[in-house]
Amino acid sequence: MSSTPDDTSHGSNFLRERLPQQPEKPRQAESEECAEHTVKELNDQEDKTEREEKRTYGRTPSGVVFTVPETHDMVSTLFSPTESKKVTDVIVITCLACLIGLFFVLPPSLRVPFYGISFLFWRAVYNGGIGWLLYVQSNGKRLTKWTKKSGIFEPPATGKNSHPWLYPILRRDFETQIPKDYKFEEAPLEYNTWLLFRCLVDLILMSDFISYCLFAAACGGTPQGESTFATIARWFVGWALIVFNLWVKLDAHRVVKDFAWFWGDFFFLIDQELTFDGVFEMAPHPMYSVGYVGYYGISLLAASYKVLFISLIAHAAQFAFLAFVESPHIEKTYNPPQPRKRLPETSSDEDLTESQELDAGHINNYPPLASAEQPSPVHNLIGLQNMDVHRVTDVAVILLQIYMFSLTLLTPPTAPYQFFFVANAVIWRIWYSLGLGFILDRQSNKKKWTRHFIKYGESTEEAWRQWKGIYHLSMTMCYLSFITAAWKMYTLPEDWQYGLTLLRHVVGFAMVALQIWTFFSMYESLGEFGWFYGDFFFDHAPKLTYSGIYRFLNNPERIIGLAGVWGIAIMCWSRSIFFLAVLSHVLTLAFIQFVERPHMQKLYGESLRQDSGVSKNLKRALPKPIRAWQGSVDRVLADTMDFIEDFIDNAKPKLEAGYDKIVSESRMLFKHYPAHISITRVAPDLAGLNPADYNLELEGTPPLSPRLAERERNSGREGEKGRMPPRRRSTFKTVMFEYGAPIKVKWTAPPNHGRKDWVGLYMIADNASRHVTRVSSQGRWIATNEGVFDNVSADQGILISSKNILAGDWKDNKAEKKDCCVGEMEFAGDKLWWTTGVFEFRYHHNGNHNVMTISLPFEIRIGRFDEADVERDGSGSVRPAIEEALLPVVRNCFDRDENIAPRTVDEAFGNLVEREGKFARRVIFAVHQMFGIEFAPEVVQADGNVRNLAWRIETARSVLAPYSMSTEARGSPIEK
Repeated sequence: MSSTPDDTSHGSNFLRERLPQQPEKPRQAESEECAEHTVKELNDQEDKTEREEKRTYGRTPSGVVFTVPETHDMVSTLFSPTESKKVTDVIVITCLACLIGLFFVLPPSLRVPFYGISFLFWRAVYNGGIGWLLYVQSNGKRLTKWTKKSGIFEPPATGKNSHPWLYPILRRDFETQIPKDYKFEEAPLEYNTWLLFRCLVDLILMSDFISYCLFAAACGGTPQGESTFATIARWFVGWALIVFNLWVKLDAHRVVKDFAWFWGDFFFLIDQELTFDGVFEMAPHPMYSVGYVGYYGISLLAASYKVLFISLIAHAAQFAFLAFVESPHIEKTYNPPQPRKRLPETSSDEDLTESQELDAGHINNYPPLASAEQPSPVHNLIGLQNMDVHRVTDVAVILLQIYMFSLTLLTPPTAPYQFFFVANAVIWRIWYSLGLGFILDRQSNKKKWTRHFIKYGESTEEAWRQWKGIYHLSMTMCYLSFITAAWKMYTLPEDWQYGLTLLRHVVGFAMVALQIWTFFSMYESLGEFGWFYGDFFFDHAPKLTYSGIYRFLNNPERIIGLAGVWGIAIMCWSRSIFFLAVLSHVLTLAFIQFVERPHMQKLYGESLRQDSGVSKNLKRALPKPIRAWQGSVDRVLADTMDFIEDFIDNAKPKLEAGYDKIVSESRMLFKHYPAHISITRVAPDLAGLNPADYNLELEGTPPLSPRLAERERNSGREGEKGRMPPRRRSTFKTVMFEYGAPIKVKWTAPPNHGRKDWVGLYMIADNASRHVTRVSSQGRWIATNEGVFDNVSADQGILISSKNILAGDWKDNKAEKKDCCVGEMEFAGDKLWWTTGVFEFRYHHNGNHNVMTISLPFEIRIGRFDEADVERDGSGSVRPAIEEALLPVVRNCFDRDENIAPRTVDEAFGNLVEREGKFARRVIFAVHQMFGIEFAPEVVQADGNVRNLAWRIETARSVLAPYSMSTEARGSPIEK
């Protein structure tokens, strides 16, 4: 928006005052924040109006606010006779007609392979092709950049349109598709790009679905020997799934409209409040999860394993599309990190001293990671990435798994061994549900587990760690014993086509995958604290949230949490395994009812949700008589549960007495038994270019202690001459830069240099040739000219794009002055190497890897912190010196980003540090190099600021000093 004196006087409110008068015309906002606020206000105003036709407003990434015209769904646009047809509609209909026509032309023997290949092709184009287009649009705005570069939306008269014949076709098609609130010339570039993208999506999605239906029709038939009842049941279930699938799609479209249905938020945004009800309360990502059950309904109608397997492939591909394309974009767009809370500028030294004194009273003088209200977030237990062979629980889990699998494989599947493995699984399941349930019940009512450890002078944190170890070990053995028992009882089928053998295995594997997904979803929602029932141990402020899988189910483990157990039972088809599955489910329900639910009721009270999203929608769909009958059944079940609870309460004293006797006897028992040639091919377009006309000059931040860095080269392991300072015959000195600090590169090239020239950063040892680069830059490159590459990241870091300088304009005294082009760029953040070593910049020609010039080599070094070179404070501590040395390094590790990088030692790290593990890993690498101490990344995230981290470093150095073999300085633990 052009600014005028009146505009500036109104500030950011000017746009909101003027837009309602002319809402149909796009307007440029003063900033992205102003555009977002404006769109929210305008959409809120439209929601409050009573007129039937309401406008929707959106905004582009550049801040253009515009009216989003109403569009119609793909099916009605293509097949409704009342809708005007576009050129792209004719292309889609023709393609579909060809696919359908070929079905009647091809012989039956060719239909199955042809339509199978056709569907797999269109599915690959859907998930792979569209997925790639959306990925590059999300991460680099590649599609909008391409349309802008090609000028296909520019009038041909301007001369900017590289495809002028397309302009009238696109204009007619788009204005035919959207008769209201739309003008082709005035619509934002991003919106027109989305409309063009939709045309491609229409073709791919319709061809994908029609190919699948024709493939199912080609494979369809009635199984030999199938009874009439089985045929009726198969068709009834199949059509029920198809109807449910249709409702899912229609209800999802009702909520998200065409905007989200066709991935509009990859191009522009609509800021408004949406109510995600209906199908969005029943399943996560319903269009990709339950929205594919129709495929399995069609598989039932076709009675074909081929259709079933190709449906599973399509569903898996769709989940991959969700995981790698949609979910990262949703997280980035709708769930950005919260802004950092900064310390007030008026914080006094007395306040800081007081907080330091409070920290100093902690165990081992460490900054507090755990408290009586919450456990330490460091050193988690769940997941392969958290496996630690220095921890007794992990070692025990690994050894027990090796023992159980070895015993299973080395013993014969005879009846005695089968009985042993089934009995072992029963014992572990009873212990896991009843034994651990009893411990949690005593902890909930009397804090018995915590009291035991406090009795011996230990903390709540220690009780929590021991509980986590026992629970993790018990859970692992419970499911491992079940798997080994199933292995012993399983018999490999001799004929996979017999009866329902193949179907049983397909359903079984699908249910195992469902349970694995359920566990991951539960852990993602609960975290380590909720997974191990942390609210039984820590008196934190009750806060109950229903996110993730808990938005749809109150207790996922009640229904689908044991789906894999039943899946294995179906595959084994053994009475013993079915007995184990029933026992597991009954004990899990008992654990939820008698342990978890009473504690939740006591802790959260009335804030507990009675009906989950799935239950609420199912009840809403039931007829009134059934709903009344269900209420009566619920009352009977509640009365029964109350009777069982009273019975258990009366039996508790006897159980406790027996438990104490067993423990005392066990204690007494344990007390008693106690010449290569390289030929480089020169590209033809290098003719006439002289490498001597190219040059790279570097500018960066030198190390904090360059003398110390130079001195560290003398390790004492050299000979007598090697320990002497080198004799220099020139003024050149080794170029050293600070770890993580931005590096400016000033380049010079001849006037006829390539428009797509680029500069990359490499380790010197990675390239054998000085003429051609044969290793990827891994994203560490910047273009010399802005806007010549489709990748947005290529322009990130350009300070001065290519600029022509005549020979007479040189200000310095050069021996030979020539016409040339110059530019400047800055390598920072992800474009740097986050390690130490010797590096170089390489200037490459015209989008290729031919090297025109190479910069001087430079070294990235992190100097050791030496207590002998710093002053101690009045108490003899070196912590102020550690803080001073650490702060600039931490700022560099956080890309000097004002949103996350601290300005002072007391300022908290930004929230992005917790979400992006790379920042914490950069810091721990620097700490290891500077101080010789290795921390886990979680320590950086938990400490939260430089002062706490410095305190931890100082304490760790003093603790490790007696074990250090270094003699550089007293109390300086250097890892050798």
